[in-house]
Amino acid sequence: MLLAPDHITEEGEFIINMGPQHPATHGVLHLKIWLDGETIKKIEPQLGYIHRSIEKMCESLSYRQFIYVTSRMDYLSAHMNNQACALAVEKGLQIEATPRAQAIRVLLGELTRLSSHLLWWASTGLDLGGITPFFYAFRERETINTILEETCGTRLTQNFIVPGGVMYDIHPDFQKKVKDLIKQFRANYHEYDEILTGNVIFQNRLKGVGYISKEDAISYGCTGPTARASGISCDIRKLAPYDGYDKLKFDEVILSGGDCWARYQVRMAEIIQSLNILEQLIDNIPEGDFLAKTKNVVKLNKGDIYQRVETARGELGVYIVSDGAATPYRCKFRSPNFSNLSAIPHIAKGAKIGDLMAIMATVDLVIPDIDR
Repeated sequence: MLLAPDHITEEGEFIINMGPQHPATHGVLHLKIWLDGETIKKIEPQLGYIHRSIEKMCESLSYRQFIYVTSRMDYLSAHMNNQACALAVEKGLQIEATPRAQAIRVLLGELTRLSSHLLWWASTGLDLGGITPFFYAFRERETINTILEETCGTRLTQNFIVPGGVMYDIHPDFQKKVKDLIKQFRANYHEYDEILTGNVIFQNRLKGVGYISKEDAISYGCTGPTARASGISCDIRKLAPYDGYDKLKFDEVILSGGDCWARYQVRMAEIIQSLNILEQLIDNIPEGDFLAKTKNVVKLNKGDIYQRVETARGELGVYIVSDGAATPYRCKFRSPNFSNLSAIPHIAKGAKIGDLMAIMATVDLVIPDIDR
């Protein structure tokens, strides 16, 4: 069989396929990898195994309906995806969610971020050979998901946000359970350090591995913890605050290491910052309505709308073109996972095949967010 020129390997070079069902790809991602011994020479991501045409689906749904399709993109940031869409619609309507609704959105968003980071921590340990972290992380994660389920009715894809606010008020036990969670999390956080963060073998698997410079991270469009670990200030909650984030005190975690260890440290520090946000808000939820008045059939004026939020993995942008009808004329999502994936071939080039597990784990991709 004749091979195309780009598939002809040099002497000593061979090609392996990782995925689309390999656990280290965190979903149905296919990586075609060129190796020289154990050294990675080239990586070619091949997408489309879970494509659902979400952007085109949104163009056939109303401005109330399309919000919830985005829960199925980065399903670990479902609430924040919905928040971005609702904010875009509110921008088009020139309205704001009520103060109570904004506080509820932020509280649920930070709980979602905690839940996502916990699953990332658990799977990172698992990817690098440690089974125990998975059970410790799910202890707190199950508590969070139970709180989300009581208020939103579901544990993963919340579908709770509507234009103008949220569907329902918080559960009567919400405040008490969030405060109990904060107390539980802070009491147990030292175990995360003892089990994984302080483990010398784990540190050696991450330090100096998967380096990307600040300039290259900007060039590839990286955002979120992946970018902040390379010294880039890019937290949308700070740069373009929404839903009252400008009234809260929290730090944007920025490190300059640029390697897997720096990316790990950024996310661990962000867990503490999310707990700080929850503490500030939980006893200061404004009284009043949880939903502003809007028309049953939402129509936006003709024009373009762009809204961005900070999900657990970086900047999600929602771009809507309206022609005045009850459905978007055009809908486009700028997803953080797509841009972060584009940097993987650069980050992994020259690394060992065994280091690819650490690189993929600390970039923390969710593939349905890429296959839209």
